[in-house]
Formats: sequence, C-alpha cells, structure tokens
Amino acid sequence: MPLFIVALGVVLLIVLISVFKMNTFVSLLIISFIASLALGVPMEKTVLTIESGIGGTLGHIALIFGLGAMLGKLIADSGGAKRIALTLIHKFGEKRIQWAVVVSSFIVGVAMFFEVGLVLLIPIVFSIEKELKVSPLYLGIPMLAALLATHAFLPPHPGPTVIAGEYGADIGTVLLYGIIVAIPSVILAGPVFTKFAKKIVPNAFTKDGNISSLGEQKVLKLEETPAFGISLLTATFPVILMLLATILSIIKNTAGMPDSFFFKVVNLIGNPSTAMLISLLLAFYTMGIRRNIPIKEVMSACSSSIASIGMMLLIIGGGGAFKQVLIAGGVGDYIALLFQGSSMSPILLAWIVAAILRVSLGSATVAALSTAGLVIPMLAASHVNLALVTLATGAGSAIASHVNDAGFWMVKEYFGLSLKETFATWTLLSTIVSVSGLLFILLLSLFV
Repeated sequence: MPLFIVALGVVLLIVLISVFKMNTFVSLLIISFIASLALGVPMEKTVLTIESGIGGTLGHIALIFGLGAMLGKLIADSGGAKRIALTLIHKFGEKRIQWAVVVSSFIVGVAMFFEVGLVLLIPIVFSIEKELKVSPLYLGIPMLAALLATHAFLPPHPGPTVIAGEYGADIGTVLLYGIIVAIPSVILAGPVFTKFAKKIVPNAFTKDGNISSLGEQKVLKLEETPAFGISLLTATFPVILMLLATILSIIKNTAGMPDSFFFKVVNLIGNPSTAMLISLLLAFYTMGIRRNIPIKEVMSACSSSIASIGMMLLIIGGGGAFKQVLIAGGVGDYIALLFQGSSMSPILLAWIVAAILRVSLGSATVAALSTAGLVIPMLAASHVNLALVTLATGAGSAIASHVNDAGFWMVKEYFGLSLKETFATWTLLSTIVSVSGLLFILLLSLFV
C-alpha cells in the first residue's frame, strides 16, 4: 500500500506539471499534503512535517547554492569563463578541439549550474565551429557531457550537495570521489560517444543550429577579460579548498594524528559554505576590483544572480517536503523491510529509484530528493560508503533526459535537431553519463 500511494503521488505530480502546466513548487506542495494524509501522518503533524522538510533541505544548501550562483555570475560577466574556454581551445589546437571543449566545459561546469554553463558556452561553441567549419553538435556533445557530469556528481551543484546533506555524507569526500567518477564518464559520453552518434544520426551533424533565442550576447574582447591563470584559479578555488581539506583529513586519519588546532582551521576553511564564501571574496577582487569595476556593479551582479535562482530554491524545498512526508509516512521503512536480507547494495537501489523518478518527473533535483526519502532508512542498517550512495543517486537522476525535462528542449532548439535526433544524441548521452557513472561508482566501492 505505501508503494502504491507513492506511485499514485508521482503520477499525479506528472499530471499537474505536464498536463495542467502547474508550477513545480506548488505541485510538490499539493502532492506532499495528499501523500501525507494518504500515508497516515496525523493531521496535526502534516504541516509541521512539510515545513521541517523544506527547512531541513534548504538549511543544507541555501548558503552554498546562493554563494555559488554569485560566483558563477561574476566569472561569466567578467569574461573569465570565455578566457578559460578560448585559451584551452587555442592550446589544444584544431586536431584535439573536442578535448579542449571537454576540459574547458568541465572547469566552467564546476563553477556554474548546468543551464548557466550551457547558455554561456553555446555561443563560444558556435563561434568556434564557424571558424573551424565543423558541426556545432561535434563540439556540443563533449560540452553537454562535461556540463551534465559536473551537475550530477560535483558539489556545489544542487543535486549532490543536497543529497550529501540528507545522507550525512562528507561533501569533500563526495567531491573527491565525484571527480574520479565524472572524468571517465565524460570521456565516454563526450568524445567517444560522438563517433557512434555520427553513425546513428548522421543528419544531426549537418544542422546549423540556432541560438537567436539567447538574445544579444554581451561581447567582450579577449584582451578585456581576466588572465587565464586568475580566471582558472577563481573558478576552481572552492574545489581546491574542499579537496585540500578532504585530503589532509584522510592523511590525519590514516596516520592517527591528533585533532589539533591546525586541522580544525583546515576543516573550517574546507567546509563548503566557508569555501564558497572565501572564493566569492576572491572573485570580488579578481573579477571586479582588480579590473577597476565599481563594487556597486559587482554587488548588482550578485543580486541579479540570486533573483534568478529563487524559484529553483523553492522547488528544492518542495522536493524536501515530499521527501520528509515519505519518511514520516513510513515508506522508507517499508522499503527497508522489503529489502531486509537482500543482497542488493544500497548504491544500486539508490540509482534505480532515482532513475525511475527522473524518467517520470523530469527534474533531476526533485528525483534525487525523493529518492533520499526512500533510501535513508536503509542506510542505518548498512555500512555502505555514504559518499558513493550520494553519487549513485546523482547518477540515477541524470538518466534519459526526455520531453518532460527543460534541458531536452534547450538542446533540441539550440542545435536545430528533430525530436528523433535529440533522443538519439542528448537522451542517449545523459543515459551514458548515468550508467557509466554507476559502473565507476561500483568499481570505486571495491577500493574505498
């Protein structure tokens, strides 16, 4: 019965969003109330459960998410991302142009959310394809693979950041393992997959594409942008701080060293919220003050970046409410009971549940959050690595992007593809990132 109620809730959620075109946040709230009552959560506790789900989820990530949006906006507006991409493309040369796109997209993807990175990099890809006379899709597939993998596996992106908080996984460890998993996944879904995609849908590689919907682009001459080194440092600084703290922590635990003042300072600096704040302060200087941009203009860019993520924060909160209702309604406990004595790994279960919800709901973040409500009760009875369960949930939530996902339509329109061609490229690419990610996570679980 609990699983039937969950399935019914998911179907109703799809109907509200897809058929009635209702706002995703409002739809999630409605379903959370209905599911709460149907699962037998006492009426007097229903609102409290929903509020605690929203507050608990946003409490984990609102600070990281907000600071990350500001950092990405400053790097984008200053031309730092453009400098990174064009410098790497020049260094790699025409023969290895795909690898240049992969590396630059990966670096930009670390600092920016998927949609922001896509909108920022697509004009650069189109200008390069005209210069080199290659297909936009030939460069687009590696770019999309890198952006999707960073979105699915690497904090401070919303999915892995939120899930790490829900599972109680160390974000620095998630980041370290996420990089290990993301790199081979990007190679398979990017340059390697391009060769097969050319054979599956050759006509897609003859399309010119259309980015007029992006509007007039802010054009900066290369000499007006920050230097490559400082742009690279600013974009990756939060990752450097978090990884440094994680590596030092691993060394400390391995060597059995005492928890001294030095390590306390390292842990504070390496905390995702602290790392993002320090990185933002660095960006104020490198992307603004150092380039003689008035601080008022820098702050204005920060304010506009927050305005653009307001609804996303509410949707994440709504997903947290649904997750909390599933936990309070005992659905997770019921699933834990079903799998009691089963040999199935929580890593595999998290991936399967997230994949089913992703295909059904469209939103990777909502799918990942809903998965947490079903998987968390199982983790208490398991000794599985929580960072790997976090990554498996992210991998599952990336699978098979199709017509109920905004990213599907963005890719279709920008690259001028038919529905069939979009399925054979973007949908297949997202599935490769998801499945290969799971395989590399399972492989990594043998060693950590």
